[in-house]
Amino acid sequence: MQNQSIIALLIFVADIYAIIKILQSSADTVKKILWILGVLIFPVVGLIVWYFAGPGSKTN
Repeated sequence: MQNQSIIALLIFVADIYAIIKILQSSADTVKKILWILGVLIFPVVGLIVWYFAGPGSKTN
């Protein structure tokens, strides 16, 4: 039970970090909103996709 709590906390912290980085990016407002919604609705998958393809990534 404690391991699940630690994992949930780590995911929460990573999502907050991603949201802060999204807000600090130079992407336009609509893209920021869509990325934030993706991270909030799909916490793990959204975080992974943001990391590899989000605003400010090397692939953009």
